[in-house]
Amino acid sequence: AACRAVTDKPLITKLSPNQTDIAVNARVCIDAGSDGLAVINTLMGMAIDIETGRPIIGNVQGGLSGPAIRPIALLKVHQVYREAGPQNIPIIGQGGIQTADDAIEFLLAGATTIGLGTALFYDPMAAKKINAGIQSYLQRHDIATVSDLVGNLDTGATEDQPLSG
Repeated sequence: AACRAVTDKPLITKLSPNQTDIAVNARVCIDAGSDGLAVINTLMGMAIDIETGRPIIGNVQGGLSGPAIRPIALLKVHQVYREAGPQNIPIIGQGGIQTADDAIEFLLAGATTIGLGTALFYDPMAAKKINAGIQSYLQRHDIATVSDLVGNLDTGATEDQPLSG
């Protein structure tokens, strides 16, 4: 709310996966005036040099990113979508996206757009390739626009039936 009070520029809040219920924090951010949500930030992790018994990361812990976090990121995007989607709050899905298939998963889970990080370190053309792959998918499945994919995950659950987990 403090940020919203001092600017009329778009305010996008990046949500951490390192919490018990990300949907609750999404609701708090929306109520405080967030215009969009970026889901997720890195997962906290650590690595140890077994020869020295010391942490490999200088601060002991650091952010884990890349393909390893994609399944967690997908779940978190879907949990946030169930809270923010009905209000048309944009969701930037991010976390381990390397391919068009990965990006499509995020769209189906509820992301309205995607964010790339690690993929661009390995391939500066990743965004262009992912976009082409999404366009190909849309054509193959006779889907008019990317927005037609957003939130179209078929969980098999009814509206009043919560997702387990």
